[in-house]
Amino acid sequence: MSWLKTFFKSAFETETEEEQDDGDLAALLESASKAALKGDYETAVAMWRPLAESGVARAQSSLGACYLEGLGTPRDPAAAAEWFRSAAHAGDAVGQRNLAALHFRGEDVPQDDEEALRLYRLAAKSGDAAAQDMLSWMLLEGRGADSDPVESRRWALAAAEQEVATSMARLGLIAHNALGMERNSEEAARWWYEAARRGDPDGQAMLGAALHLGAGVEKDDRAALIWLLRADDAGSSLAAPFLAPVRAALPAEQIAEAEQAARRVPGPTEVEEAG
Repeated sequence: MSWLKTFFKSAFETETEEEQDDGDLAALLESASKAALKGDYETAVAMWRPLAESGVARAQSSLGACYLEGLGTPRDPAAAAEWFRSAAHAGDAVGQRNLAALHFRGEDVPQDDEEALRLYRLAAKSGDAAAQDMLSWMLLEGRGADSDPVESRRWALAAAEQEVATSMARLGLIAHNALGMERNSEEAARWWYEAARRGDPDGQAMLGAALHLGAGVEKDDRAALIWLLRADDAGSSLAAPFLAPVRAALPAEQIAEAEQAARRVPGPTEVEEAG
């Protein structure tokens, strides 16, 4: 009897053993994920552990994440690294990305930008959006390899297609600063708008700056102040240099209106008006 049948204490007479195992595995992984989403990590860990010990790569990644964060089990970064390594070697993109992050930070594994870049690239090629975003950043910053804005843009585009707002903001930066491409202020503003309306603080700050300067978009200081205030409240250091000049360009009434609008969660109509 397979380990999955043993776990479920059941058998299916009308299915092949392989079909039974595949169905049971999917059901168990789904059940563990649902438990984790509800905050019941002890149950999730109890379900992931036998799967991980039996070589299921996705369960190894999930169990490693629990060890790393101390969710449902005592925090143990060294154990997390071992589970991520097992999952990564088995080709699991999440495991590759998580192990890459440990190497990038030097957390219970040697700090190694080159190894982090290699692992992020593997995960990115498998379609992992977070890995695509981080790979793009490393390539632009020259971490683990020489700076390559062309390849950075390619991976940022891949991540942006999966709704990663930080990659959208980076695409705006690449277009604005002519990194591996001709300068395109209109494209930069479009990408910053897409990042801003998804809540990315740096995208909001740069959209506000573009609106203030009329760079790639019609000048609009009231809209600029709304986005800059949201960016500043969210912690973007890019907003601060523009706040005083934008306030100085507006009458008190419009400043008050912008401050009130910035505090509201924007609906679709307001996003369009502020953009």
